Amino acid sequence: MPPDYSGQNLRGRSFKGQNLTGANFSGKDIRGANFTNAILKDADFTGAKAGLQKRWAIGLLIASWLLSGISGFFSILVGALFAYIFDTKSTQNDVIMGIVFLIVILVFCIITIRKGLTAGLGVFAVAFAVAGPFAVAGAFAGAGAFAFAGAGAFAGAFAVAGAGAFAVAFAVAFAGAFAGAFAGAFAGAFAGAFAVAFTLFSAYIGWRSLTGDEKDAWIRSFALAFAATGGTSFRNADLTDADFTGATLKNTDFRKANLTRTRFYEAKKLDFARVDDSILTKLAVIKLLVTGNGRGKSYAGANLKGTNLIGADLKEANLKDANITEATFQGACLDGANLTLAQAVGTNFTSAQMTGACVEAWNIESTTKLDNIDCRFIYLLEHPKPETDDRERRPSSGEFQPREFTKLFEEVLNTVDLIFRNGIDWKAFVNAFQTVQDQNEGTELALQSIENKGDGVVVVKVAVPVDANKEKIHSDFTQSYQLALQAVEEKYKAQLQAKDNEIVIYRQQSGEMAEIVRLLANKPINVQVDNKVENKNMTNSNDASRKIEIGSVGRDFNASGQALNLGDISGTVTNTINELAASPEPDKPGIKELLTQLQAAIEADTNLPPEDKADALEQVKALAEVGKNPQEGGMQKAGKTAIKILKGTIASLPSATKLVEQCSNLLPLISTFLGLG
Repeated sequence: MPPDYSGQNLRGRSFKGQNLTGANFSGKDIRGANFTNAILKDADFTGAKAGLQKRWAIGLLIASWLLSGISGFFSILVGALFAYIFDTKSTQNDVIMGIVFLIVILVFCIITIRKGLTAGLGVFAVAFAVAGPFAVAGAFAGAGAFAFAGAGAFAGAFAVAGAGAFAVAFAVAFAGAFAGAFAGAFAGAFAGAFAVAFTLFSAYIGWRSLTGDEKDAWIRSFALAFAATGGTSFRNADLTDADFTGATLKNTDFRKANLTRTRFYEAKKLDFARVDDSILTKLAVIKLLVTGNGRGKSYAGANLKGTNLIGADLKEANLKDANITEATFQGACLDGANLTLAQAVGTNFTSAQMTGACVEAWNIESTTKLDNIDCRFIYLLEHPKPETDDRERRPSSGEFQPREFTKLFEEVLNTVDLIFRNGIDWKAFVNAFQTVQDQNEGTELALQSIENKGDGVVVVKVAVPVDANKEKIHSDFTQSYQLALQAVEEKYKAQLQAKDNEIVIYRQQSGEMAEIVRLLANKPINVQVDNKVENKNMTNSNDASRKIEIGSVGRDFNASGQALNLGDISGTVTNTINELAASPEPDKPGIKELLTQLQAAIEADTNLPPEDKADALEQVKALAEVGKNPQEGGMQKAGKTAIKILKGTIASLPSATKLVEQCSNLLPLISTFLGLG
C-alpha cells in the first residue's frame, strides 16, 4: 500500500533514495525536505508547500542585505567621485576626467540594457585601452559601474527570488543617504540622485533577468541556485506521473529529476524553482504547464518532451518541429494546431480534439496513442501547393466518421517503410525479403503497398505486427538487400559485359511504374493500381505518387504459371554434358562428372527463384560447350563469364545453403579443368 503521510510534520525530513511510489503528500508542508534520488512515481503533492524553512529564508534575507550594502558602497564611491570632480575647486583636467567618466557610465548603461551586463563589461575594457591620458578615469568608471550594477542586479534578483523587495529599498536608501552626506550641498545632491538612479538601474537588471530575458540569463540561474540552497530537493528523483497541482514550489530544486508527465497545473512560483537543463528551463513552457493555456501561441522547436498537458488549450498553437515525445495531451484542444514535423513517438493523444490540425511529416509510431480522437478533418500540408489553395485535406470532402481518424494512420503505425532512391532491383528485393523473414522467424511480414515518388524514388511499405521490432527489420532488410544487390549486379556485369552506368540505367528503369507492373505481372499476385488520393503516404504527401496495393503477399514469391520450362532447359544441359568424354579414372571425376554434379545441385536447390535457376543451368550448359574445346580463345572468355554469373547467382543465398557449399567446392575444380585460372 502506498505510504500516507497525513497529519505528519515533514519539514526538513529526509526521504533520500526511498521508494515512495504512489505516496500521498497532499497538502503537506515539505519545506526543506530532501527527496534526492527518491522514486516518486504517481506521488500526490497536490497543494503541498515546498521551499525554504524559516532559518534558511532568514539567511537568504541577510545575504541579500549584504549584497545591497555592497551595491550601496559602490554607489558611495561613484557619488564621491562625482562630488570631487564637479567641485568648484576642481581643475580643468578634473572636469575632463569627469566628462570621460560620464561617457563611460552612459555607454555602459546603454549597452547593458540592450545586450546584457556581460556586454557592458566591454565598456571597461575599451575605456582602459583607448582612453589615453584619461584611462584611469575610464577604467575606474567602468570597473566601478560594473561592480555596482552587478552587485545591485544580484541583490535585486535575490530579493525577488527569495528575500523580498525590502533589500532593494535598503540599497536605494543606503546609496542615496551616504552619497549625499559625503559631499557638499549641490555636488552632494547630484551625487545622491545619481547613486539612487544607478541603484534602481541595477535592480532593474536583476528583475529583468528573473523575467526570463536571455540577455542576463546567467544572473537568473545564479540567483535561483543560491536561493534554492536549503530548500526542498527533488534532485535526481523520479517524478514520473507525479502530481503537483496547486503546490507551492518556490526555492525548490528539480535538477536532473525525471519529469515525465509530471503535473504542474496551477502550481505556484514554479518559475522560482531551480531547474537547470530540464523542460522547465523556458519560462514560456512553465507558464503553459501551470496555466494549461497555450491558445494561439508559438512553441515551434520547443522541448516539450514528457510534458503533462492534460486538458490544455492549444487551439491554433504552433508546435512545428516541437519535441512532444512521451508527452500527454489527453483531452487537450489541438484544433487548428500546427504539428508539422513534431516528434510524437510515445505521445498520448487520447480523446484530444484535433479538427483542422496540420500533421505534415509528424513522426508517430505504434506507441503513439490516437484513441477516441475528436476530429472532423485534418491537413497534410502546412502550406498550400504552389498556385493552389490545396493543403491536402483529409477527408477530401465531408467529415471523419467515428474512429476513421485513427484508421487513417494505422498504415503508418504498423508498417516499415523501405525507401529506394535509385529504383529497385526486384530480384535482389525478393531475395532480401525472404532472408529477412527467415531471420525474423515468427514475425509475420507482408507487402502492403509500393509507391513511385518519381525521380527513381520508390517506397515499399511492409506490414508488421504491432509489437514487431521495426528498427531490426529495417536494418536486416537494408543489409540483406545490399548484399543481394551486389550479387545481382555482378551477375548483370558478367552477362551483359556491362559498365557501371548501364547498371544504373537498369535500376532507374526498374523504378518506373510501368517497369514495376511488368515485373510483378509475372508473379501470382493480385495487383490493383490505385490512384485514390486517400491512400497517400501521410509523412510525405506533397507529391503526385501512384500506389500499387498488394494484397496478402506474405512470402509466397513463386513463379508458378510462368512460361518458363525448367524441364526443357535441364534436358538441353544434360544432352550437352553427355557430349563430353567421361573420366578415364572412375575414382577421379572429370569435367563431365563435375558438371553433372553441379547441374544436379542447382536443380535440387529450393532457395533459388526459377528465373535464377534457369540462368544457372544455362551457365552450366555454357561450361559444357567450353569443355568441348577449352583452348579456343573465345571459349576461355565464355567460360570465365559463366563462372562469374554462377558466383553472382549463389552469392544472394544464405551462406549455410547446401548449393553454396557445393559450388564452393565444384567451381574451383571446374575452372582448373578448363584452364580458366
